[in-house]
Amino acid sequence: MTLAATAAPLKRTPLHSLHLALGAKMVPFAGYEMPVQYPSGILNEHLHTRSKAGLFDVSHMGQLRLSGADPVKALEALVPGDLLALDSLRMRYTLLLNEQGGIHDDLMATRLEDGLFLVVNAARKEADLDDLRARLGRSTTVELLEDRALLALQGPAAAAVLSGFCEGVGRLGFMTAMETTLAGGKCLVTRSGYTGEDGFEISLPAAGAAAVAEMLLARPEVRPIGLGARDSLRLEAGLCLYGHDIDDTTTPIEAALAWTIGKRRRAEGGFPGAAVVLRQLGEGASRVRVGVRPDGRAPAREDTPIVNDVGVKVGRVTSGGFGPSTGGPVAMGYVDRPHAAAGTPLALLVRGTARSAHVVRLPFVQHRYYRG
Repeated sequence: MTLAATAAPLKRTPLHSLHLALGAKMVPFAGYEMPVQYPSGILNEHLHTRSKAGLFDVSHMGQLRLSGADPVKALEALVPGDLLALDSLRMRYTLLLNEQGGIHDDLMATRLEDGLFLVVNAARKEADLDDLRARLGRSTTVELLEDRALLALQGPAAAAVLSGFCEGVGRLGFMTAMETTLAGGKCLVTRSGYTGEDGFEISLPAAGAAAVAEMLLARPEVRPIGLGARDSLRLEAGLCLYGHDIDDTTTPIEAALAWTIGKRRRAEGGFPGAAVVLRQLGEGASRVRVGVRPDGRAPAREDTPIVNDVGVKVGRVTSGGFGPSTGGPVAMGYVDRPHAAAGTPLALLVRGTARSAHVVRLPFVQHRYYRG
């Protein structure tokens, strides 16, 4: 039997037919058939999101609901974030850690009146589901919400657009949520996203997703955006992509995510890998994620070796490409700590040729989250 014959068929999101009608180029991604770009192209989609509003189908992501006796306390035992401090309809970016302090996954957690709503990475959702059920025990119910879609409306015009259909959404602060109705269906709207821009993510019943997407796309400020621009937008914003910039071998301190560790958690510990993470927090890690700007026009792709001024390897690129908003190549990667300061000269080995570059502070473009 051939490999092709045994490969699992790709899943489709509830917006698959709409993507085809809009002329999307579809590609395999995390087990799904997903739009990588539309006819206007990745560059135009990227710049449109930065200037107006882009609509992303992120229904491939995992949506989980935790309920039970005390799901917030139960999950907090697995992450370094202070979840107990969350009020209802407040959310937090946090990390599932292993016993070595490595990042099993990164996720968004929203506190509801009767539990927690989680959004986890598409490629990790089955593993996360099994892991959470095993580690949380019988007192916490973990449910994968397979009948839900997830849309992201991102960009400076997002609030004005969504306010036309959803009263009160414009008053939401960054990392807060509201339960509301769109196109006749109940949904959860969070003011969050993965682009560095102001925007929202909308969790809603799969059956109503196409109607909501078409309603939003009918506004002249909104265009459909594919995975290609989603990646360049998050790279410019200095945001990690799981399996590339973070994974089970990287700790929050190495990944420059120390800000995810709550003050109380730093004092108390009590999360997986706390001994490793808190030691690194105090002493520093031997390597760290940094921004890298090539001095020329050639982009540095993932796994490009990073060397110092005498040609010794000091790290590698984990994400890289052209930054449409910056007008040049941008990259992120890990370097040995002595080479992590902004301004440090480096070189990138591209097809055996050393190309000059330097360390820069992240993000490459200013975040424009709505703070109220």
